[in-house]
Amino acid sequence: MRKINIGIIGFGNIGCGVIKILGSRKSLLAQKIETEIVIKKICDRDLTRKRNVAVDKALLTTDAYEIINDPSIDIIVELMGGINPAKEFILAALKKGKHVVTANKALLAEHGLELFREANARGKNIYFEASVGAGIPIIKSIKEGLVANKFNSIFGILNGTSNYVLTQMSKENCSFINALSSAKLKGFAEKDPTFDIAGIDSAHKLVLLTYLAFGKIVNLKDIFIEGIALVSAADIAYAKDLGYTIKLLAIVKKEVDQLEVRVHPTLLPSEHLLSSVDGVFNAIYVSSDLAGDLMFYGPGAGQLPAASAVVSDIVDLSQDIKAGLFRPTLNSKEDNSIKSLRKIDEFENKYYIRITAVDKPGVLAKISGILAKFGISIASVTQKEKLKSHIVPVVMVTHEVKEKNLRGALKMIDKLAEIKDKSVAIRIEGV
Repeated sequence: MRKINIGIIGFGNIGCGVIKILGSRKSLLAQKIETEIVIKKICDRDLTRKRNVAVDKALLTTDAYEIINDPSIDIIVELMGGINPAKEFILAALKKGKHVVTANKALLAEHGLELFREANARGKNIYFEASVGAGIPIIKSIKEGLVANKFNSIFGILNGTSNYVLTQMSKENCSFINALSSAKLKGFAEKDPTFDIAGIDSAHKLVLLTYLAFGKIVNLKDIFIEGIALVSAADIAYAKDLGYTIKLLAIVKKEVDQLEVRVHPTLLPSEHLLSSVDGVFNAIYVSSDLAGDLMFYGPGAGQLPAASAVVSDIVDLSQDIKAGLFRPTLNSKEDNSIKSLRKIDEFENKYYIRITAVDKPGVLAKISGILAKFGISIASVTQKEKLKSHIVPVVMVTHEVKEKNLRGALKMIDKLAEIKDKSVAIRIEGV
């Protein structure tokens, strides 16, 4: 039976999961692929920390180059995360003639094109299924299962921490701070959850999905990113009254020869499939021309779901090596039919607006006059119960309007003496 030797760089949570799966499913995998996958070396900077998996100490090293320079190792599995030195290790591994499996979405989002070009030039592959949606097989589905399709849009709930926080706020009617504290207590949030809450983690994953589906490399700085820290329990409740659910969505849409690429809180119709995705679960809603609308759903994080995707990549590469095949992971040439990215000012959406105003005659007329001045028409207006004496929230839903017009109107409205707090605007998508 053919043996494929792997070296693992990063003996953390996912690394432990990969080792568990390769150990417990060794016979099953050998039976299915007629290949024995052998862990030759495991590298980590800290080998003293307790792990929930037992390994032979002879396999352990603190020197990544002991793995990279080993000619008997076929595949490097990079699970350390971060940009540096992960990037240097992957480039060195490719130059040594090794294939790479990684779950490092931040690295691929920021330096993926360079890494994929290097891999293609050397006839090697970088597989990265676990980098988006953990165990959800979205990358393989777009690359292979939907290969003949042209894509219209992708809407993704791509961060379990943010989704858990919004779910808690909705179900428990609690504040953002309390919901985030609950996430930390249950281990659903990092000690520093900034990347999750601010939408950056979702944006990293969106970069990869955008390239896979639309052939366009998007720089992180060109993605409009807005997190969930300013979403209030009141907005969630008011949205629910209107028949909507608030989710942090990563969105890419094709509009003729332009792309809209953005991450932000979004009101979705409560009956939409994505609205039912709660807690730490992820989901990706794909609209395509041949297969139609599809939704991929599952745990977006966790040791075993992520490790399952890594093992899938290892198996795919093992099959290719055994057959002597080279299938480029990605075509590193961009799709020329996409001419540009649409600027945030040009985005057109329906909006949920909450304005906090003094309850007296003429205020609503002033607000309506400013909105009309900017060409904004209102689909509905609701005056909520008073927050305190003479102060009321006014909730509006607009028809489609350009972002720059809405922002201009709200800036002028907020300067009115009768307005007592900064107005809130959240985009609405029907998907």
